[in-house]
Amino acid sequence: MPEIETSTTAAPEENTDRLGLLFGMLGYVSWGFIPLYFAILEPAGSIEIVAHRVLWCLVLCAIALIFTRGYRRVFALMRSPRVLLTIAAASVFIAGNWLTYVYGVMTGRVVEVSLGYFINPLFTVLLGVVVLRERLSRTQWAAVIIGTVAVIVIAVAYGRLPWLALVVAFSFGMYGLLKNRVGKSVGSLEGLSIESLVLTPISLAYVLWIEAAGHGTFTGNGAGHTLLLMGLGAVTAIPLLLFGAGARRLPLVWMGMLQYITPIMQFVLGVTVFGEHMAPARWIGFFLVWTALAVLTTDMLRRRRQRQLRSRARANEPCEDAS
Repeated sequence: MPEIETSTTAAPEENTDRLGLLFGMLGYVSWGFIPLYFAILEPAGSIEIVAHRVLWCLVLCAIALIFTRGYRRVFALMRSPRVLLTIAAASVFIAGNWLTYVYGVMTGRVVEVSLGYFINPLFTVLLGVVVLRERLSRTQWAAVIIGTVAVIVIAVAYGRLPWLALVVAFSFGMYGLLKNRVGKSVGSLEGLSIESLVLTPISLAYVLWIEAAGHGTFTGNGAGHTLLLMGLGAVTAIPLLLFGAGARRLPLVWMGMLQYITPIMQFVLGVTVFGEHMAPARWIGFFLVWTALAVLTTDMLRRRRQRQLRSRARANEPCEDAS
């Protein structure tokens, strides 16, 4: 925990940080437990789960918008072609991320899915170079190279490319980039509502089709299964809203540190609860990924500390001159 400076505003800032930390941790811990929820949705398939996830998430968002009177903000955002197209593109990537994630859980590859979220920060750094033309330091390049070696080691250990992990990292990285492009003008609830609305026609058509064909599981598998599918709305929306609440109160670097909670939990669940085998070579690959993340995070914290020191030095300059 960073030190809180003594000032007249220290108490409110400390309370805000603590509340943000609580929201952020709850959001990431909720995501960490999601594989357990998906596992009990059998015999539903991956596409059916994602389709219900979209539909019931929209229902929950609609209720929340009514109580918060946020539907006016949603309509205003949808009148902007740039915002609407950007969020629509983001919805495609998050749908791909959900589908890959659920498929990984349903096929017993939770560890590989967790690898994708470990790789995601490294992929995000590369996106900054390719798309935003950012320049990396030597330390950041070292982290990327270590991460690349890790993927190669894991691919050799698996005997194939860990495509689930790579798709998860790519889709979530692109989703984050597009969400960043719309900026803070789009709240978490409004953004999630529009994303769900964009994906609803396809999701609803798929659910109706498989139910009509007799392959759906929403009916005919008991009230408990039906309620679990309906609960996907809350399982989707609540962690995202908690994340949004935390992100608005905490520095970005804190949220960056907290994001590792989810893949660590998923990795532990994959090895312990789901009983996935971890050969020695896979452990080496994961160790390299964790090393790359440690290098990247250390560099991020060092740079943030340097910016804080420079800001404080500039703020103190007038006082020193006056004396």
